[in-house]
Amino acid sequence: MVADRGAGTVLTVRVVGKTGSTNADLLAAAATGAEEGLWLRAERQSAGRGRLGRSWADGAGNLFASTIVRLRPHDPAAHTLTLVAAVALADAIAMSAPGLAMIKWPNDLMIGEAKLSGILLERSGDAVVIGFGVNLASQPALPDRLTTSLAVLGVAMTPEALLAVLSERFAAWLAIWRRGGGSVVRTAWEERAHPRGTPLRVRLPDGSERSGVFDGLDADGALRLLGPDGRTALVHAGDVSA
Repeated sequence: MVADRGAGTVLTVRVVGKTGSTNADLLAAAATGAEEGLWLRAERQSAGRGRLGRSWADGAGNLFASTIVRLRPHDPAAHTLTLVAAVALADAIAMSAPGLAMIKWPNDLMIGEAKLSGILLERSGDAVVIGFGVNLASQPALPDRLTTSLAVLGVAMTPEALLAVLSERFAAWLAIWRRGGGSVVRTAWEERAHPRGTPLRVRLPDGSERSGVFDGLDADGALRLLGPDGRTALVHAGDVSA
């Protein structure tokens, strides 16, 4: 499927029955010249990956899709695309399930304490591949966290329908990001996340933990965590729980 979303952006969606990882496939495609706007969706995915090296379980009827962004000389910092992706996905889910999902830093979508989706960004040269995994029809049983799906909540959404909206919302937010709208993206992210003052606990990459309350995002998307001593710490990587 090819669609022109305006502003010279052409989105191309390719669908495969099964692959190892849509992110891995698009990283390979980017290395051979694949353009921005290409989306790849798989009906099944056997070797999906999540943040911090986790696997992302297969499940028929769920969304497994990735897209390519080609970085330009005056683009904002590449890692802030994680906020763009999270806001776009939150908007897409809200089309069919308004008010249900909330963003957990940096880009998970949660329904209550249960994880609905995950987003993974990987970069090679000027290409950033962004992968989306969303539990639509089923959810994996994980030993360390709760998971959910839209089907559990009585919301019916097909991968095709979600991707149609997601690709449109991502293109719109990407354009805002490119126009220097980093503060607009951050504001939109915060509006879709837990409110300021929410108690949070962060497990850092070295295994240590830090607790405090959510104090918004800084200019480059880092989590601002206000500690009991009144000092604000910036968290650039970690696992957040309430």
